[in-house]
Amino acid sequence: MVDDESKIAEKYEALCGVMDEQMRRLWAATEARALGYGGVSTVARAVGLTRPTITAGMKELGDARQLVPMAPEHRVRREGAGRPRLTDIDAGLRPALEELVEPTTRGHPMSPLRWTCKSVRTLAAELTRQGHAVSHQTVSEVLQSLGYSLQANRKTREGSEHPDRNAQFEHIARRAKEFQQRAQPVISVDTKKKELVGDFKNAGREWHPQGQPPAVRVHDFQDDELGKAIPYGVYDLGANAGWVSVGIDHDTPEFAVESIYCWWRQMGRKTYPEARDLLITADGGGSNGSRTRLWKVALQRMADATGLKIGVCHLPPGTSKWNKIEHRMFCHITRNWRGRPLESLEVVVNLIASTTTTKGLRVRAALDTDEYPTGIKVDDATMAALHLIPDEFHGEWNYAIIPAGSGRISRQPRTLRAKL
Repeated sequence: MVDDESKIAEKYEALCGVMDEQMRRLWAATEARALGYGGVSTVARAVGLTRPTITAGMKELGDARQLVPMAPEHRVRREGAGRPRLTDIDAGLRPALEELVEPTTRGHPMSPLRWTCKSVRTLAAELTRQGHAVSHQTVSEVLQSLGYSLQANRKTREGSEHPDRNAQFEHIARRAKEFQQRAQPVISVDTKKKELVGDFKNAGREWHPQGQPPAVRVHDFQDDELGKAIPYGVYDLGANAGWVSVGIDHDTPEFAVESIYCWWRQMGRKTYPEARDLLITADGGGSNGSRTRLWKVALQRMADATGLKIGVCHLPPGTSKWNKIEHRMFCHITRNWRGRPLESLEVVVNLIASTTTTKGLRVRAALDTDEYPTGIKVDDATMAALHLIPDEFHGEWNYAIIPAGSGRISRQPRTLRAKL
């Protein structure tokens, strides 16, 4: 009997690679029938198939209709064969699972998974507790059939929506079109995310010899000597060009306006030699916020220094991601330095200045080593002295600042810095 088992195992080993499920069953049944009494047990031990499987094959051998050659595309198993789906057996499984993963259930007082991470194992345990015996793998399959998938949080909501949100965007569009039709500059400004300077991990990947990735620090603690880089950007919508001042101190309104002034001296006045007006579109918060007094005082200095009438349009609350500079310039800068540790301020400036796109974007950058102290207060008298003209439509968002003197100032100072 032992010799029979070894011979059968040897034959099965030679043929199992080319046999499908049906052929293995029929071949084992043929060998068992040839052995006679005890053949089913002998073949089962030799090849590892179960006795019911071999018995089923012997029944098929006795039915000539089941031995008709099948086309390659014909199914091996009979219609309806195999274990039925749990969702067919337990009609309440799907509704119970949907109730658990419904977004409104987290935090709901009556939810069994209140404050609990809804992993498939947690869901399977809760379903089993409710009387729906199910594995975590089945939970995953049912969730996918219901149209669910693993997804991370997406940053899209920025606060309550102002009722005049769309009207403000339409106002900005009209103002920008009006300025561009008169060949006057329109710029979008904002502060890019502050970056730690040093051998820190930077998101993204870059080509390197296999197995030799750049080594960076484990922890992102600011280096006291290298500090941080504060890029403030100015994007010229008409020229598809930008300027970035890389500060090292604080992101203040004075730093913001100084960056705009640098753009005007280095790029703006060359591109628009006949300019009399300038339109700035900016977020409603931060260093260039609509409520920030020092921002308006610094703009008055720039207007006095350049002779430009400066119009300002702030984006409505909760819409900072719609600022043109975000997806016209900043995203390309981030892509250009992806996977590169920003080891020094020189590296930061050079990577920004080397940013280009197929659409012709050109960017210039410079380091600003000045100090910009925080906590500067602007009194009511200083505000009253500003030549500020609010717009009829939301004057807190839309206003103009005109120069104190008449006409263009011929000689422009190198910096706007002045003590209040």
